[in-house]
Amino acid sequence: MKKIFALLMICALALVTGCGGEDSAGGDKPDANDNRIKLGMITRLNASEENFGEFMKKIEETLDVKIASHKPVFFDSLNAMELALQSKQIGEMSTYRSVARYILAKEPRFEVLKDHSLEFIDSFCFALREDETELRDSLNTAINELRIEGTLDRLTKEYITDINAETDPPAVELPHFDGADTIKVAVTGDLPPLDFVSADGTPAGFNTAVLAEIGTRLQKNIELIEIDSGARAAALNSKQADVIFWAIVPVSEIIPQDSDKPEGVILTAPYFKDKVVHMIYKAEDK
Repeated sequence: MKKIFALLMICALALVTGCGGEDSAGGDKPDANDNRIKLGMITRLNASEENFGEFMKKIEETLDVKIASHKPVFFDSLNAMELALQSKQIGEMSTYRSVARYILAKEPRFEVLKDHSLEFIDSFCFALREDETELRDSLNTAINELRIEGTLDRLTKEYITDINAETDPPAVELPHFDGADTIKVAVTGDLPPLDFVSADGTPAGFNTAVLAEIGTRLQKNIELIEIDSGARAAALNSKQADVIFWAIVPVSEIIPQDSDKPEGVILTAPYFKDKVVHMIYKAEDK
């Protein structure tokens, strides 16, 4: 049980670690003595790879187990990570179960690993600058209303559970109110069905639908800013964006409450949960 728990915790820490720099695309130097599986994941913002090593050491010391079976490799887009898996730059990639459905519909040679002992569940929320407490509280009120009235369940069913993964996520019309304030939200736009921006710039997907409902309740305009995952923190700090999407990892005695939250950032209440899965790519038979 200790070993399984440790594997769970190390995966959680891996998924919240990211350097966000230009090298976040699998450009690490090969090490002939490193037998760990290279695990691709979308760039995270709150910890360096050095911090990640410290987390690993702490877990090993606390639980007296050896758990370094995966080596995280960071990517700023889902497409780049898929290409790296197909070209065998990485051995596995980590993504959400809802996203995996879209990947499998597009390319059946991808496969979800049934049992890798590293699965856990992320909670989705919004991240804001720490001085935006009023906006955070307004978002929390809207999220709570959506949950109580069943709107979140309806949107989950419409945009995730019952969606046809062989087509692009449904387009979403964002609200506009003349003279109202605008909330600028940074999105990657390439994570169907969660958030997606089509080639012609049309916003779509579950997260966008949630934002549309929130904008309507707050009587505020929603403006989407499409950026790479690794640029989200910079967009927030520079005030290019007011809000970014965030995922909260499970908390334990080893993972503190704020271990996945950068300094100077506040988080809203979660509005959705999704299971993290690992995927591999099966080459064509010769």
